[in-house]
Amino acid sequence: MSHRAADLPQLLGEARRWFEDALFASMEAAGEQPVTTAQASVFAMLDTEGTTVSELARRIGVTRQTVHQAVHGLIDMGLLEQVPDPGSARRRLIRTTPEGLRVHERAQAVIAVVESALADRIGRPGAEALRQALTADWGEPPLVTAP
Repeated sequence: MSHRAADLPQLLGEARRWFEDALFASMEAAGEQPVTTAQASVFAMLDTEGTTVSELARRIGVTRQTVHQAVHGLIDMGLLEQVPDPGSARRRLIRTTPEGLRVHERAQAVIAVVESALADRIGRPGAEALRQALTADWGEPPLVTAP
């Protein structure tokens, strides 16, 4: 990571990109199909029983069109499928296929190894402090007066 960023939001963004770069490169090196950041975000936000495109867009914080494009790319790859929503005849759920579940579980295993590599690089206490800071209850975002 280059640490060009000056503030915490930028540093967090660089850290996320570092993890994504490691994950995507490791998965491709293992022979898995390449995915985009948007497609990986879809996987991270899916419920086991399935999730609507609208709900995925809300969770990820992007437009329905962006999620729709990512979802259809993953459907074409055989990693996701669309099924009728048993609670509403008008909605469709997006859920993981067996192949998608296999790939997702492999990605989770890769992330665990990447986290371990990070701990080796920055020290276990630093990695644990980072985890504790990121999982702490930060409360609602503050409304501050701009200087």
